[in-house]
Amino acid sequence: MIWDDIGFIVSKNSYNENSIIAEIFTKNHGKVPGIIFGATSKKIKNYLQIGNKVYVNYNSKSENRIGYFKIEIYQVYSPLYFDNQKKLYCISGAMNLIKILNADFQKNTKIFELIDNFYQLIESKNWIKLYIYWELELFKFLGYDLELENLAVKEIVNDKLQYFTKSTTNKKKIPNFLIDKSENYEDLKTLIDGLRLVGDYLEKTILKPNNLSQPQNRFNFINTLK
Repeated sequence: MIWDDIGFIVSKNSYNENSIIAEIFTKNHGKVPGIIFGATSKKIKNYLQIGNKVYVNYNSKSENRIGYFKIEIYQVYSPLYFDNQKKLYCISGAMNLIKILNADFQKNTKIFELIDNFYQLIESKNWIKLYIYWELELFKFLGYDLELENLAVKEIVNDKLQYFTKSTTNKKKIPNFLIDKSENYEDLKTLIDGLRLVGDYLEKTILKPNNLSQPQNRFNFINTLK
């Protein structure tokens, strides 16, 4: 099996002294694991960063055996944020979600396009809010639609409209921007609350039922925002 494609590096791990096993989310083949020989050489190791976009040539002798990648850089992204810890953790956390939530060789062009749009949103002024929407869109494409508007009740608190979860035992405030996307003002604490609420949903609805854990880089991202 031989094919060419483009994709994003979502994970990499050492294989031997000179090689790595990488997972690349490709446009036409979904998430694909493969060995990259010579990945530790100075020639290519600097652009084999999580989140970078690459051309890939994939070669496998059998569908039951891991194949091999030949890589060329398409677009460098991650190194542009080496001096921005917040965005770097956001990138690694997002790519980790792509890794753990997608099965191998399952084509999903909507998710590929979502990753492709990711780097535009983190350049936006309100990028943290847009990233939260990005996560919710990812879950939706995987079949998990949070539909917060159906889980919320309205209350007036100090003459302001607020939303809360429909629960008699563990009532939680839902940041308004998660219900009403026309909300333009969100302070940092509200955004962090939104990230945590979405993280709780991710944990309980998607990860735990599949014996998965929330990526540590997502926690690191939230901690850098405090």
